[in-house]
Amino acid sequence: MKKLMMSALALGVSGGAASAQDLTLQLKWVTQAQFAGYYVALEKGFYDDEGLNVTIKPGGPDIAPTQVIAGGGADVMVDWMPAALAAREKGLPLVNIAQPFKSSGMMLTCLKESGVTGPEDFPGRTLGVWFFGNEFPFLSWMSQLGIPTNGGEDGVEVLKQGFNVDPLLQKQADCISTMTYNEYWQVIDAGITPEQLVTFKYEDNGVATLEDGLYVLEERLEDEAFKESLAKFVRASMKGWEYAAENVEEAADIVLEYDETGAQTEKHQRRMMEEVAKLTAGSTGALDEAAYETTVQSLLAGGSDPVITKEPSGAWTHEITDMMGN
Repeated sequence: MKKLMMSALALGVSGGAASAQDLTLQLKWVTQAQFAGYYVALEKGFYDDEGLNVTIKPGGPDIAPTQVIAGGGADVMVDWMPAALAAREKGLPLVNIAQPFKSSGMMLTCLKESGVTGPEDFPGRTLGVWFFGNEFPFLSWMSQLGIPTNGGEDGVEVLKQGFNVDPLLQKQADCISTMTYNEYWQVIDAGITPEQLVTFKYEDNGVATLEDGLYVLEERLEDEAFKESLAKFVRASMKGWEYAAENVEEAADIVLEYDETGAQTEKHQRRMMEEVAKLTAGSTGALDEAAYETTVQSLLAGGSDPVITKEPSGAWTHEITDMMGN
């Protein structure tokens, strides 16, 4: 299986130099079940069936998908909508062409012993926050709550959190950023029980921002052949996501085959796949306009320091998903 992927990597040509049937996908993070649909589509031949040669590039802590696609290193990228819209406002014309993730898995996870029982208890606390574009939902939420993020009795102290749960385990932070399908379970695996935790899902607190969507550069959508390839890619990818949700263990095993780092475990990936399937449930790949609008309003509602300052224009299209027959 790895040989198959290496072959795809060798053949893949990035950016505008790619032929219509060659596509390079840049992931938001490392190889894990968060991206199972794409690896399943590759392994099960769904991309081949569409006449596509797909290269999958894993992400990582030092890889920004927006920079990769801006530099021509990928044709399509997976990213969260807050980061994509913020980048668009700053001049990188990203367009959402499909939205496999229908729900959000982002949470703040707190130790119950900290005394945090609700958002009203956040002031005066230290909260772990991911950066590199992942901070935008948090900043939007704090802005909506009217809580400054520069410390003090009335504000929160922001701890720049690495992609681990150490700040909570070492009690450097009262709460940390977690995903329902990943870091939350790392806390549990460290020996802390659910009863010892208090969790706050972003979408349950009025900050429902869309996560893993598929984005391309706007100018690429002027190419009819490229759009046809995108429609084939999204169709095959959604078939991969459907298969992964129905075959959790096999999907997790496929992800493990493509994890060249060897850092992932079978237990964690199978559990992650179960949780990710809840977030993709009911998605056809087409962006829900109401969910998009909710995301935009959440990002605009930032008082004097919103994530975006104006309603985006041209930030999404149904053209690709309409071409695939949804």
